Amino acid sequence: MSFGETPITLVGNLTDDPELKFTEGGAALAKFTIAVTPRSFDRTSNQWKDGTTAFYRCAAWRTLAEHVAESMSKGSRVVATGRMRQHDWTTDQGEKRSMLAVEIDDIGASVRFTTVTVNAKRSNSAGPAGDPWNTPGTPAAADAEPPF
Repeated sequence: MSFGETPITLVGNLTDDPELKFTEGGAALAKFTIAVTPRSFDRTSNQWKDGTTAFYRCAAWRTLAEHVAESMSKGSRVVATGRMRQHDWTTDQGEKRSMLAVEIDDIGASVRFTTVTVNAKRSNSAGPAGDPWNTPGTPAAADAEPPF
C-alpha cells in the first residue's frame, strides 16, 4: 500500500455474481458489489435492528479476480480488504463525474454464520521480479481500464 491511500475492510454480502472480464492487455478484472448493513441491539425492544445498508462497488485484478469469480456468488458473505479509490471521468455530454470504489487486495468467505470448504489451489504464475510473496502490483498502463 502506498502513502496516502485509504485502507478499508468490508464485511458483508455480494449483491450479485461477480462479473469477470478481461482487459485488452489480457488482465482479468472482476467487478462486484458488497452490501454492508450495520446491526445494533435495541435494549428497549430486546431485538436486533438493522441500520442503513451501504453498497460498495469493488474490483479485483488478475488471479484474485479469477478466484473471486470461480468461488463466490450472489449472497456470499465475505470479508474483504482493499483501498478506496476515486475514479474521475467525463461523460459523452462533457459532464465531469466521479465515484469512490474499493480496489480489493484480499477477500475470503466469512464463517461467522456458516461453514465453508476450502480447496487449496496453488498457482505457478510468477510474480513481479524479486517479490518473495508473489503479490501482484498495480495494473500496467495497458491494463489500466477503469474498474467501473
